[in-house]
Amino acid sequence: MAKDTGRKLVASNRKARHDYIIEDVFEAGVMLTGTEVKALRAGRASLVDGWCEVDGHELWLQGVHIPEYSQGTWTNHAPRRKRKLLLHREEIDRLEAKTREKGQTIVPLALYFLDGRAKVEIALARGKREYDKRQALRERQDNLEADRAMREKRDR
Repeated sequence: MAKDTGRKLVASNRKARHDYIIEDVFEAGVMLTGTEVKALRAGRASLVDGWCEVDGHELWLQGVHIPEYSQGTWTNHAPRRKRKLLLHREEIDRLEAKTREKGQTIVPLALYFLDGRAKVEIALARGKREYDKRQALRERQDNLEADRAMREKRDR
């Protein structure tokens, strides 16, 4: 059987980019059980309520929903269990120091397979205020309108 190559996206957290200012991005491995891997390969997961927490010099992914595997038996996993993330010690220490600052948190951005291994893209983020969110939406809408106008002018 041929080995998977490349990046296969399973789930992304688009709401995180709307709710947070992304300051730094990391790629971490995820410790999963067999039925979790099978459920992910089926393309089922939700990162919407997920966050990361440093506990005893270990990084944990919490609140991520990976539904039970339909063909699983008594070995099935709990859908919202804590999952350990695999990062280098220096990266964990740096994240721990940054999250002690007011307003900083670690959120998952994407869950994917990279060359057959489950990975999660996490970000050190700062929460946006309500007016920041409105301003970002307005800028995006203005850019879309400008692009549309340029395209119409070019097509004439």
